[in-house]
Amino acid sequence: MNMINLVRTDSDNTNFRELVILLDLDLQVRDGEEHSFYAQFNKIDAIRHVVVAYENETAVGCGAFKEYEKGTAEIKRMFVRLESRGRGIAGEILAELETWAKELNFTRCILETGVKQPEAIRLYQKSGYETMTSYGQYLNVENSVCMKKSI
Repeated sequence: MNMINLVRTDSDNTNFRELVILLDLDLQVRDGEEHSFYAQFNKIDAIRHVVVAYENETAVGCGAFKEYEKGTAEIKRMFVRLESRGRGIAGEILAELETWAKELNFTRCILETGVKQPEAIRLYQKSGYETMTSYGQYLNVENSVCMKKSI
């Protein structure tokens, strides 16, 4: 098995931007007509905390976080290429994001995923996240699943 190298960067990273295009294409299929609603909250300009996973110099996955409110980091833009899934890469990215957030004095992480992404829900549950009341723009959005974890 090849070694995964995690790199801390920001949203100017070209590989991150390429992976996010793939993520949005995937979500467009899964979310259908609702995609445009979610897309408005997933802009990647000026995200200062991005992790890109590389395998043999190829970017295979990514994730990011931004401050939601004091002490709370919101996990965003989690994605692993289809051919690289099922090997724990997303869990490694998530753990690195949590470590970085903790280093910056965040005490909890929150995130939003969708009922149409059951593998994402399983990843977050396995990583210690629990379902919470929907927050912010996701209030009353039927397909949203909001989760939280103390770090």
